[in-house]
Amino acid sequence: MREFLNAIDANGGPTEDLIEQMIEAHEPDHDRMVNLYQRYKAEIDGVPILQRQPIEYEDFETGAIRRIDNKVNNRLNNTFDSDIVDTKVGYMFGHPITYETDNQDSLKAVIDEFNLRNNIEDKDSEWGKKATICGYGARLAYVDTEGQERVMNMDPWECIILSDSDITEPKYALRYYTVTEIGPGQTNEKRKAEFYDDTYIYFFEANDGEKFDLVDIKPHMFDYCPLYGLPNNEELKGDAEKVLSLINAYDRTLSDASNEIEQYRLAYLILKGMGADEETLQMLKKTGVFNLYDEKEDVKYLTKDINDTMIENHLNRLEENILRFAKSVNFSDEQFAGNISGVAMKFKLMALENKCITMERKMTAALRYQFKVLCSAWAKRGLTGADNYLNVWFGFKRNLPANILEEAQATAALKGFVSEKTRLSLLSFVDDPEYEEEEMQQDIRNSVNLDEVDISGQPQEISRAN
Repeated sequence: MREFLNAIDANGGPTEDLIEQMIEAHEPDHDRMVNLYQRYKAEIDGVPILQRQPIEYEDFETGAIRRIDNKVNNRLNNTFDSDIVDTKVGYMFGHPITYETDNQDSLKAVIDEFNLRNNIEDKDSEWGKKATICGYGARLAYVDTEGQERVMNMDPWECIILSDSDITEPKYALRYYTVTEIGPGQTNEKRKAEFYDDTYIYFFEANDGEKFDLVDIKPHMFDYCPLYGLPNNEELKGDAEKVLSLINAYDRTLSDASNEIEQYRLAYLILKGMGADEETLQMLKKTGVFNLYDEKEDVKYLTKDINDTMIENHLNRLEENILRFAKSVNFSDEQFAGNISGVAMKFKLMALENKCITMERKMTAALRYQFKVLCSAWAKRGLTGADNYLNVWFGFKRNLPANILEEAQATAALKGFVSEKTRLSLLSFVDDPEYEEEEMQQDIRNSVNLDEVDISGQPQEISRAN
């Protein structure tokens, strides 16, 4: 998509033809991301096994032979893809991202109010989820009707982000979508597009089947492009994309095994050395008993043998490869049972952790650009400096069961060897080491020397720490 950068610069801005060409070039990525999200939601249109029809062989129904394998068509969807996504999102964003500043109390207050107003904990988690599913997420900064700076997550398949480097620092961005307008006795599909540069929003509209027309231009009140992206990785690929074929194989195998089991009910009855008229068959349905008068007579069902061991081994290997190549884990597995040590846990989670580290770095870059955009607006209002986004830092904390006793022993052993702030940061239940350190100092200042309390219970002197 970078070829459109020069074209936009040469034309001095977007044109109707360029918008059409960008949307057409983006169509394969649009369809890919929509399918991935549909599959995550387990929609019928997104999951191949849910669309499967019985296999049609050549017609051999001569009257003597009849098919029974097309009477059962189980379609069992094993949502490994959604489990891969949810495991990563829960592990990486289960604890909210913390936003810290370097000795900038005024900036800290502005950011805290911004995060509270935007419910940023939920937005960050959902942003990361869309990026994990589709390969990248999209977010738009805007000014609401009350004059407050806000952000909202956008569907990535509706967004084209153009940059000289990566989508965390865009030069231009385009959002396109379709709306349904309901009028008296009729509905009309209308295509819309919004093009963003560092100053303006260009609004385009087109009725269904027609070309875009530029209908309006408005300033967006920021000094940089306000529509930016969060890449899941450098390749902009979702976490489950590499293992979709393995998941499809698992679905087919389990569905076919279920078919075989259910087809036992449809097996044909073989009467050897005897016959049965309609009256006998009706009586059989009532009594369930056959009378055999000759040792050569026999009754049995025509069934197929099922090699359940082979099926089980095949499913186990598929599941192992799915989790291995997607760099995910199954927390319900027996290997996570019991009180295992922190080091052992880290070894089991190494592949997942490596994947999260990559995304953490990408998200840090995206969030730094976000505050670069926001600070450009806050500076105009006198709330902070335009370059103060460089003083904002982001803390990520993994969501794991905590072994508090082990943590307490480790931190106690470090007392006097590292700073109190570093020591407190090692405790999983301490979200803000600076706040915790201040509370500890406050407790010391308020402490009372019990040895100096008189019989009435009134303190005579407050002991203050040096």
